[in-house]
Amino acid sequence: MHASGFTSADVAVAERRTAYQGFYRLETVSLRHRLFAGGAGPLIKREVLIRPPAAGVLIFDPVRDTVLLIEQFRIGALHTAQPWQMEVVAGLLEPGESPEELVRREAQEEAGVTLRRVEPLMEFLTSPGGSTETFALLVGEADLSAAGGLHGLAEEGEDIRVHILGVAEALALRATNATLILALQWLRIHHHDLRRRWGI
Repeated sequence: MHASGFTSADVAVAERRTAYQGFYRLETVSLRHRLFAGGAGPLIKREVLIRPPAAGVLIFDPVRDTVLLIEQFRIGALHTAQPWQMEVVAGLLEPGESPEELVRREAQEEAGVTLRRVEPLMEFLTSPGGSTETFALLVGEADLSAAGGLHGLAEEGEDIRVHILGVAEALALRATNATLILALQWLRIHHHDLRRRWGI
């Protein structure tokens, strides 16, 4: 529970309108919410990007002590010096699909590998100041001895390069997106325990 105890019941939505509908939906919402000092605040207007839930997987080979990361162009990073981002394998959930089902599918599509054991790590909001997206992060085991190359679905315009890195090399990366930072920090803390549990 949050310290304040506030919930969605403490928000009164006056109006919700679709401002744009494309691959994602942008809504404008007029609302009042409860104040920490008591009472309700003024009517405020916010924009929110409506995105389906997503999931991703840090792919780890405990035998070779390596991880698989992918690199691809990201429009949201175009304003930076690194529009090609290093990432974990990830995607958007289809209706009725579980995070584990998604990452097993995406591991094949984006990296050409088959996951063995898969374990959930955490779920979080990626950018609650302006997006509804939730992200489930998992860790998956795979044989990375033959992994590499270029992957992705041509019909979706995907152009994905697979990178196989030793754990020390991966942990030394200057990651620039939050999901990869979280995945690598988790690996830094749990690396030895993960190898022990997965039989190494």
